[in-house]
Amino acid sequence: MQRVLVTGFEPFGGEKMNAAWEAVRRLAGTKPAGAEVAVVQLPTVFGRSIDALREAVRETQPDIVICVGQAAGRKEITPERVAINIDDARIPDNDGASPIDKPIIPGGPAAYWSTLPIKAIVRDIRQAGIAAAVSNSAGTFVCNHLFYGLAHLIATEYPQKRGGFIHVPVTPEQLVEGCTELPGMTLDHIIRGLELAVAASVRVERDIEEEGGQIH
Repeated sequence: MQRVLVTGFEPFGGEKMNAAWEAVRRLAGTKPAGAEVAVVQLPTVFGRSIDALREAVRETQPDIVICVGQAAGRKEITPERVAINIDDARIPDNDGASPIDKPIIPGGPAAYWSTLPIKAIVRDIRQAGIAAAVSNSAGTFVCNHLFYGLAHLIATEYPQKRGGFIHVPVTPEQLVEGCTELPGMTLDHIIRGLELAVAASVRVERDIEEEGGQIH
């Protein structure tokens, strides 16, 4: 039986909830595609998020790691293709840090590819009637920071493991008055989408070749 570690972030930016963690925590103890799922909440903090992830990987010894974050403004569940070696914060993290143009790992590669089957994940989620698409940018905040840290951890310490990052939309409950034009997704759909993402990651080691690019 494969083990899958799924992580979600604590709320940030003054919000009371984080859609990623609200969905991730409901995956605890589930067995998509027969896999054993463990979940952990991580701090929305540069540096400490990677440290907490490293400890969680050490404790749970997963075969696959899927980190999840929320992306306000996105209307789809979006597996990320690439993590880049830069922190460039537009807002402070939960410890008040706002690194600008700082490498995540000094001397590290410019970027890492996800080792999740991102296109198979998108296909399976879409087939369930839930919006999904490949994303080619995880931003430059703590989500990308954690994604890069995970990829570096796999490349340097756990080459037998696979992992990557998925962004999810906010829920309708998070949309404040005056911002209702932002897209949202129900928590039930996010949970189902992540279940399918876990299942695809367990079943598919070599990703499918399917259109998923962007013009801009």
